[in-house]
Amino acid sequence: MRVTIAGAGAVGRSIAAELLENGHQVLLVDIDPKAIKIDTVPRAEWLLADACEISSLDEAGLADCHVVVAASGDDKVNLVVSLLAKTEYGVPRVVARINHPKNEWLFNESWGVDVAVSTPRLLSALVEEAVSVGDLVRLMTFRQGQANLVELTLPEDAPVVGQRAGSVPWPDDTALVAILREGRVLVPTADDPLEAGDELMFVASQEVEEELAELLSPHHRTPR
Repeated sequence: MRVTIAGAGAVGRSIAAELLENGHQVLLVDIDPKAIKIDTVPRAEWLLADACEISSLDEAGLADCHVVVAASGDDKVNLVVSLLAKTEYGVPRVVARINHPKNEWLFNESWGVDVAVSTPRLLSALVEEAVSVGDLVRLMTFRQGQANLVELTLPEDAPVVGQRAGSVPWPDDTALVAILREGRVLVPTADDPLEAGDELMFVASQEVEEELAELLSPHHRTPR
């Protein structure tokens, strides 16, 4: 898979290193000469250019990219890169970094963003996930599909404890994608029983989160 990352700061370089380790081709693009630190990620391709310019994206070969990651420290840049990647080059997957939570509402399909990652929100969600039992915690938003990755740790008095996953009347537009139990990751089947303390991971539309929380926990709090 070929990936172009706009923004060669610490975040962009870290993403590049991980992707390269997983066998992908990576191009890092940045307008700042000081950011071109080839020795830090020597296996990546590097391009000194303005990722907000069509000519630069042509040079980067965006038409042949499978994924574009807008990872700069400037939300305006990330939005422009996302929009150009999607509308001008038809990149299948566009992931954008949100630097300031107040701008989160802009990072949606109208700006070409498939997945928006807000570091402050993600860190907050992970803290909540670590300490919350019986509360629905939103971990990530998939903007294009208007769906969220949410998690809930089943309390002992949850109505569904002891039921099989296939017998639970899950809300529409909800998919149970994983069960975390005693350090193991289980791919749920219809016959798997649900146990107190299970961490349940769902992909669900935002509209059904309240219904899902009510089903799973008698004393729930839905995410904002």
